[in-house]
Amino acid sequence: METSELLLGMTFFSLSIIGIPGNFTLLYHYIYIYITRCMLRSTDWVLMHLIVANILTLLCKGVPKTISFFGFKDIFNDMGCKWFSFVHRVSRGACIGSTSFLSVFQEVTISFRISRCSEFKVRIHKCICCSVYLNWVIYLFTSSICFVHMRAKHGNESTTNLKSFIYCYAVRHDPTSDILYTILLTGPDMVLLGLMLWASGSMVLTLYRHKQMMKYMSRTKASSRSSPESRATKTILLLVSTFVSFYTISSLCQFFLSLLYNPSWSLVNMAEMSSLLFPTLCPFLLMSQDCRASSYLKRNRHFPKPSDQEQN
Repeated sequence: METSELLLGMTFFSLSIIGIPGNFTLLYHYIYIYITRCMLRSTDWVLMHLIVANILTLLCKGVPKTISFFGFKDIFNDMGCKWFSFVHRVSRGACIGSTSFLSVFQEVTISFRISRCSEFKVRIHKCICCSVYLNWVIYLFTSSICFVHMRAKHGNESTTNLKSFIYCYAVRHDPTSDILYTILLTGPDMVLLGLMLWASGSMVLTLYRHKQMMKYMSRTKASSRSSPESRATKTILLLVSTFVSFYTISSLCQFFLSLLYNPSWSLVNMAEMSSLLFPTLCPFLLMSQDCRASSYLKRNRHFPKPSDQEQN
């Protein structure tokens, strides 16, 4: 095994071994809140979908990549390649969709002060719920093309019309088909990314205006009313900015992979690695900003007393 392959294998292993337990810990935290309090905030509900998408991405990309770099190249048959590629595409779409709807929901919350209008809040929550589920359905449909394009490495003697992706092959087509295939896969991504950027820009403007208003208002009144919303907004903006940074790199790599007839080994690995960065960092960004998650992790280092649970 070459040194470069060993380093890449260790990198993918590190991303997987850090990201999977981190996401499962945060998912368990939200499930614990739901069981003990029988309710979740709307943002928490969307974050659960994001965490599930992160877990699926790490399982479908991080684990197979790690195994393949340690010498086990032919780990999938044809159906294995098709299903793992399909699930990865769906989870990637669910990730961008959840992040986008999360930013849109928070923008509407701080713009229209939903906390003062419970009926409007319920309607927006239902709309976001339907949008998240619809997003899963759309990506289930568009990602089904993986069942046509993906092949296993073993059992395919002729690789003339196949692109190599470490442990699987993708069928080559003419340039027109490749462009249409790229548009089909990236079209929904661009729409959701546009919504995300619009919502994030609106939130930045709202926070700026609020900061200007604080100069003319009592500091105690302003902080008591807006500090929870401001903290939630800043958390989502941090999440969105991190996602957009990694997603831009991943999308550029995926774009060139779709168009190039014979993509290089380094480009393939860069695309795979960039798709794992956000799912790995996401739970730690959320835990660092969510005081409930931090207190939950500290409390569960030891067995909690019944009285402590009742107070929380």
